[in-house]
Amino acid sequence: MERHAFAYSVGIDDFNAFRALLGKIWPQVTSLLDSAGAENFSLWEIGHLVFGYYETEGKVSLGEEDRASYENILEQLKATGIWISSPSEEMRLMYQDFGVVRKSKELIRHRVFATWLKPGMQEEYKARHDKLVEARGGVVTQGPDSNFSIWNAGDYIIGYNEIDVTMEQEETDEDRENTIAWETRMLEIMTWFTDDVDWITGERHEHIRRIAWHN
Repeated sequence: MERHAFAYSVGIDDFNAFRALLGKIWPQVTSLLDSAGAENFSLWEIGHLVFGYYETEGKVSLGEEDRASYENILEQLKATGIWISSPSEEMRLMYQDFGVVRKSKELIRHRVFATWLKPGMQEEYKARHDKLVEARGGVVTQGPDSNFSIWNAGDYIIGYNEIDVTMEQEETDEDRENTIAWETRMLEIMTWFTDDVDWITGERHEHIRRIAWHN
């Protein structure tokens, strides 16, 4: 399975215009997704950002007609914002814990989050998360995290996580202490856009909303 992500910044006060445009081009978008064999597509509103995620069985190869449709969509999007990631390149994958991927999303809870890296901290962020991958020693995570990836474009970090609710357990005191220690250390190199750690910092950030999906 190939995973893909992209990020787009909507202009100040332009989100209503973006939503109207999305409704207008949605049939074109879904037709293109189907032609490309894309599955599990979703769009998320993160303040002024839009984050998109989807999956394919292999590399995407567009025919001439689909390529023209894709270029038309990109052209129309210029009216409401700018790209954070490059439409022609994959966002950089900074971390992954793919575990056992659940094809059915009926019992999946999504978590999407976004942070802003302090200047020059991309490689430090990557190194810290590489250690988490190494610590797993190649063991496949059974859950509850079943499809977890973290992506980077510029100084933006955006995470996508599918959580199997049938495997979630009550947080222990040790879990809570470990979370606080990790998140406090990560604040050395980044700041949050979303409200995931507001309970630790006492700050107030945007809550993410899913604004579109297509399977």
